[in-house]
Amino acid sequence: MTINYLAFAIPAFFLFVFIEFKIAQQQKRLKVFKYESTVANFSVGIAERLLNLFIAGSFYQLYCWIYDHYAFLHISTRWYVWILLLLATDFVWYWYHRLGHEINILWAAHIVHHQSEEFNLSAAARITTIQAIFRNVFWCTLPLIGFHPNMIITILLVHGAYSFFTHTQLVGKLGWLEKIFITPSLHGVHHASDEKYLDKNYGDVFVFWDKLFGTFQEEEEAPQYGLTHPIKSYSFLWQHFHYYLEIVEAYKRANGFKAKWNAVMGSPALMDQEIRPALEERYFQDKQRFTTKPKFKVYLNIQLLLVVVLLTGMTMFFNGLSILDRWSLLAFMLITLINIGALLEQRKWIYYLECFRLICVFGYVFYIFNIFGLLVFAVLALILLERVFSLKRKYLQYVFSSVGRS
Repeated sequence: MTINYLAFAIPAFFLFVFIEFKIAQQQKRLKVFKYESTVANFSVGIAERLLNLFIAGSFYQLYCWIYDHYAFLHISTRWYVWILLLLATDFVWYWYHRLGHEINILWAAHIVHHQSEEFNLSAAARITTIQAIFRNVFWCTLPLIGFHPNMIITILLVHGAYSFFTHTQLVGKLGWLEKIFITPSLHGVHHASDEKYLDKNYGDVFVFWDKLFGTFQEEEEAPQYGLTHPIKSYSFLWQHFHYYLEIVEAYKRANGFKAKWNAVMGSPALMDQEIRPALEERYFQDKQRFTTKPKFKVYLNIQLLLVVVLLTGMTMFFNGLSILDRWSLLAFMLITLINIGALLEQRKWIYYLECFRLICVFGYVFYIFNIFGLLVFAVLALILLERVFSLKRKYLQYVFSSVGRS
């Protein structure tokens, strides 16, 4: 069975976050991490890694197809071409990133990356699969120019690894390096919601694109991180899709072709700020946030750890898994991520989601052992246990008695 060694990047990611957390503790910088935000960051990142298992290979195939059929040149693979490709990659990133802040439909995918009000390594995980798809549309310019797909994939791995380490407050200004590279200080400016820092520092590795196109800003006052209008929810689904709903609502309210075009392709800065509060009320996302207590954290942490272990194993052995195994693991992990968000949000319907997840697990196991017809008895047993032992009441007592309002 073929092993995908990129799977080891998943535990490595958590190891670096843990190291950053321990350093923050030693420096008594407790505000660098907040439990709920960190869990939400992990959930977004896990979903992106999970879904990308099903589509990442198609990106490489697309690069090869463009390179073989439409490349303007066939550039050599000499050592200096790697430097040229890194520069080209960062240039493409700059414009992808900048347009992601300037066009509503692209911002809907990218906004998730900016939702965290804490700036730490876990925030680097806030990439959605939709954003990854948009990003790879831009990367297609590289094989079109004539860079070999194998080189592109390698540079993209280096490019992504570098940007991960720029998401931290624990590294201060780095002197002359900031005249060449995007550093944690400069990228922290990009994640800030302060007016003077908005729409600055789009570069990922190099700083000179921002200086060339007038979007450079040094860190002066300590940034306030997050969105200018923060969302009020840790919900996995809401964080992913709220801005698409805002675009739809803005489109419905718009009169005339130009206004409707602007609702989709216009600037996020022009979005009606009354729309989000109205949608939050409509979809019950305007609740007061909660602060979890230790007993509740154990339950949630077990689920998070389970998903991380499953994702690592699935990534490592993905090519050896059957179609059923792949889609079953996908469904189970996505349901669990929704479950984690619902736990943080304290949604009472979570009990029914728990039951549904349990039935799905039984269904998978029974199907594997060719006794799927017996699933109805498992469902009846669950219903009987609920009637006899009041499982819902006990479950909600455990979940809801373990939290306090913040």
